[in-house]
Order: sequence, then C-alpha cells, then structure tokens
Amino acid sequence: MSSPVNAVVFDIGNVLILWDPENLYNDLIPDASEREYFLSEVCPYEWNLEQDRGRPWDEAISERLEKFPQYEEWIKAYYERWEDMLGGAIEANVALLKDLKEKGVPLYAITNFSTEKFEEAKRIFPFLADSFIDTVISGEENLLKPDAAIYNILFERNGLKPSELVFIDDTQKNVVAAQDIGMKALHFSEADKLRSELKQLGLPL
Repeated sequence: MSSPVNAVVFDIGNVLILWDPENLYNDLIPDASEREYFLSEVCPYEWNLEQDRGRPWDEAISERLEKFPQYEEWIKAYYERWEDMLGGAIEANVALLKDLKEKGVPLYAITNFSTEKFEEAKRIFPFLADSFIDTVISGEENLLKPDAAIYNILFERNGLKPSELVFIDDTQKNVVAAQDIGMKALHFSEADKLRSELKQLGLPL
C-alpha cells in the first residue's frame, strides 16, 4: 500500500506567480519577429536558466553586452525591469496554499530561481516568505530541476520521505523527475483540477 501524503511541495514560477519575458518585451519590442529573435538568440531561456543555476546577474549581463552590444538597452532591461515580466499571483493556487497551511499541512517549495530575483519576488509576494517550512532555491544550490540532487536537498535538510510528499510543477520533466525519485507528483495546468487532485490524495481541502 502506498504511503499517505502528509506534506505538499510547490514549484513557484507559473504555479504560484506568473512569469513570462513577453510581458516586458511586448512593450519594448513591438515588432514580433524582432522580439522573437531577441528572446531566442540574444537573451534566450537557456541563458536565463544559468542565473537560476547561480550565475551572478552582473556577469550574465556583461557577457551578453559583449556579444550583442547593439541590444544594450534591451539586455539591461532583462535585469533592471525583471519585475515587469511578472504577471501577478495565480490567486486560486495562493488560496489553495493558504487553505493547506490553515489545515496544518506542512508546505515546502523547490524552485528554479535566481537568488537575487527571489529576494525581489518575496518583497512583491509576501506569501513566498512565510508559507513554507523550507524553500530550496536553485540559485543557492547551483542545481536545477530536474536534477535529482535538488530534490534530495529538500529530503535531507528536513528529514522527509519522498513517498509521503506530493510535488506540484508546471513543467512535465520536473514532475517525472520527482516521480522517479519516489514522490507523488502533479503537473499543474488548471487550478480547479489541482485542488481536486490534492483532495483525491486525501489532503484536507
């Protein structure tokens, strides 16, 4: 018989708060083809991910400026106007988080996030600072999901059994990695569906 779920582990970006560079660059670069080039070649997702792995932002910006000096304003905006990439909280999931906390369910987080920008995010969204017993931040650990090592940090630091946890993430490969390491895991797509899935796992919602 499988272990009952007694704690919930949340991803943060696009599970609790919305983040998309398009939110900023739709305004900065009105031309769609030029914007696509910038976000796929100049400051692509893979480049940003290295900040989530722990690369300092000043180093990342300098490296891009050296390679693409003609895009200086837009490159600097990726760091300086990061807040404009946010699309607000996913309110239904924040309510879910609050409900679980009020029912005494232990809550944790594992997030691919720059350490510098996570501090900004906590200032903008205070629930990120006070909802979780522990938050494993990729930028602090120099590890990224779906590497099994980042999940193991959570288990070892908090004395947790993977089989007693459910993990929620918007990226399928991170969900699969969590399942491979022994967690129950849910791929987030719709808030109502997520609440229903957690109820089915026996959580008090």
